[in-house]
Amino acid sequence: MQINREYAEALFLLSAEENCKEEIAEALSVMETTFMENPAYMELLSSPAIPVEERLTLIDHAFSSLPQYAVSFLKLLCERTYIRSFPEMVKTYRELVEDAGNVSTAKVTSAVELTEEEVETLTQKLETMYGHTIVVETEVDSSLLGGIVIEIDGKVIDASLRRRLSDVKDVIGK
Repeated sequence: MQINREYAEALFLLSAEENCKEEIAEALSVMETTFMENPAYMELLSSPAIPVEERLTLIDHAFSSLPQYAVSFLKLLCERTYIRSFPEMVKTYRELVEDAGNVSTAKVTSAVELTEEEVETLTQKLETMYGHTIVVETEVDSSLLGGIVIEIDGKVIDASLRRRLSDVKDVIGK
């Protein structure tokens, strides 16, 4: 949605001007986690039955320790009734930060939980391959049977056992 991008870009430009892109990104992550862990809080902040001033006060109380730009951004979304679009705006903001810093996010799906050492080794290999900073996000999908699938910069590297077995099946089936 265009409005989500416009708000995210406005916050990004402000944070770039004030040289606090990473701090804002971290604050937005804290807010996002709060909303994911407490979905009723998002409902509360978007409820027209509660006066706007009360909702803004709730935001101040909940996030007073975070950078003021991030808190003001959330309050603006609450005032303008765009608070439900917050997760999408955060995603767009992160993409803008990554693009500006030549950072890519690699979504790594594995059959079992990766150790910190495995994640670090994988991160180093990906950074060598791509020539810039890589942020690795991991998730587990037991249907892979083994191996990993990496999604990065619109590309998929499928080194899963499921794919290898599928390839063997294709060769035998022909």
